[in-house]
Amino acid sequence: MSRGGNGSQRAQEIEITPDLTIPKVFVQSVHKYGDKVAMREKEFGIWRPITWNDYLDRVKAIALGLEALGLAPGDKVALIGDNRPEGLWAEMATLCAGGVAVWLYQEALIDEVQYIVDHSDAKFIIGEGQEEVDKALAIIGKCPKVQHVVWDDPKGLRHYDDRILISVDQVMERGRAMDHQDPHRFDEMVKRGNGDDLALLFYTSGTTSAPKGALLTHWNMLKMGQNLMRVDPAFESDDFVSFLPFAWIGEQMMSISCGIQAGFTLNFPEEPETSLEDLREIAPQMMFSSARLYEQMVRGLQVRYADSTFLKRKLYEWGLNVGYALADAKFNKKPVGLALKMQGSLANALVHRALRDHIGMARMRSAYTGGSMIGPDHFRFFHAIGVNIKQIYGQTEIAGISVVHRSDDIKLDTVGKPIPETEVKIADDGEILSRSPAVFKGYYKNPEATAKTLKDGWLHSGDNGFIDPDGHLVFFDRTQDIMILSDARKFSPVFAESRLKFSPYIKDAWVIGHQKPYVAAVICIDYGVTGRWAESKGIAYTSYPELSQEPRVLELVQRSVEQVNGNLPETARIKRFVNLFKEFDADDAELTRTKKLRRGFLEQRYKEILDALYSAGDAVHIDTAITYEDGRTSRIKTDLKVVAVA
Repeated sequence: MSRGGNGSQRAQEIEITPDLTIPKVFVQSVHKYGDKVAMREKEFGIWRPITWNDYLDRVKAIALGLEALGLAPGDKVALIGDNRPEGLWAEMATLCAGGVAVWLYQEALIDEVQYIVDHSDAKFIIGEGQEEVDKALAIIGKCPKVQHVVWDDPKGLRHYDDRILISVDQVMERGRAMDHQDPHRFDEMVKRGNGDDLALLFYTSGTTSAPKGALLTHWNMLKMGQNLMRVDPAFESDDFVSFLPFAWIGEQMMSISCGIQAGFTLNFPEEPETSLEDLREIAPQMMFSSARLYEQMVRGLQVRYADSTFLKRKLYEWGLNVGYALADAKFNKKPVGLALKMQGSLANALVHRALRDHIGMARMRSAYTGGSMIGPDHFRFFHAIGVNIKQIYGQTEIAGISVVHRSDDIKLDTVGKPIPETEVKIADDGEILSRSPAVFKGYYKNPEATAKTLKDGWLHSGDNGFIDPDGHLVFFDRTQDIMILSDARKFSPVFAESRLKFSPYIKDAWVIGHQKPYVAAVICIDYGVTGRWAESKGIAYTSYPELSQEPRVLELVQRSVEQVNGNLPETARIKRFVNLFKEFDADDAELTRTKKLRRGFLEQRYKEILDALYSAGDAVHIDTAITYEDGRTSRIKTDLKVVAVA
């Protein structure tokens, strides 16, 4: 059996046959790994281990308990909560009982919860605690198919007595009683499944319309995980930190599809807010996240650089320049001379190793980014400090991934090559088409959208791109988001937005200019980083709106815009911008739950800002409402300055 570079035993590849299901593979892994640690959860600062046998014990009890409560094969179970072992137990139990898991984002508003629970025909809702129970009880009257609401954390629920409520402990008691009466029941339950059975009903992010429910089978998920690990093998001794929402296909891709096949250990942070700190403690060998987390990591390092002493800044700059030279040679497949190799070894010892350790990547073998394109500046930065970051391309409808970089073949401007058993081609209009065993069955209750997306076995992505001479896929942008500039050339706003976000002071950017006389931008400053800078300069402020409109902050952002403009064609350069009075927020429907811009909605919501950016005025008055997670709203009235860029 082959061995990894860390001396660990590589997980033996499981033969994925049409009769295999996620529960069958899970049970096989339990028999193989037994008392090995399957997962850890951090509680009160201590990592609590849970073995594969413990994992099975909980899953069996919950699965049998759900069946005793009336869950039948094909029934939908809506799940909502933070990343915790209990959430994964409930999902696996649902699959073992023949049910279909429907994950919702933990921060989803009541209207979003109601839409998905009702549209999916969910029979059960399984939530973490009081917050999730409150959301469930608020929608029950409009979701008549729901029969039970299961909760796990009792905090705040002592006086709740609705008959629809039941604790997960009570569910497990029923399951254990059933197991005692019929010891073979669980095994029979798992055996009856088939690879073509539905496993997940996953709702897309809904950038332009209501979310659509993608139907993914056990076969889809298992084949995707198998083929990803054929590119990047996983090892039984590997660690993975689970912090992305379970409602994002990327987390399912790693925690479920790859996790049960490879047998690595899942680690759950104490709280979502401590994820980066807990990531540093675990120092996993692989991770998967959106571009935003990597951007946040870079901002954190940039802030530490700015706050350090003169000598440390100079050492950092030297080390980074050496790293950039090595990274560029790797991207361009050019030989590295002896002098640069020696400098690289020294830079790694003095600079890069400490930077990787600070962001939890001391042992990182492969760091994947997906969901949205990471900017070339961020991508190059990570490779400069020795982090093997790889772009993933895919979507929910293909179980998360179809294309990825190879470690020995990484190009800065591409997303890599198709994984095994996956074909990618480009339609005449530039649309990216994919075909693989991981392509979904269709959209739930939406035959029109299914027919539009699935044609002759090919998945029509709605994305635009091309395949370069080396066989790499170049992702350009969502077809609907491509801008036509004043000189009629096509331009991707994501490219400019990602370059802007390399500035530590800019958290988000929205670039506009489709069929306009020039390109403009709406900027969201990073309140923490920019506030720290303002305090160092003796600038007083009391709120985000006030800080965003401070003249010296506007000058700071303007310098970042000018720097990005220097790398853009003349007609793509940003001529005017506005610092927004708040950050873009999913609760205000400005972002999807996976943090993508909802451009159409932004154009409607901020029409006054768009009009001001394309007029002769130097300010715009805003009077609008913002929505909080609990549904409350408040009004914001302020004036925003329009800045012209030289």
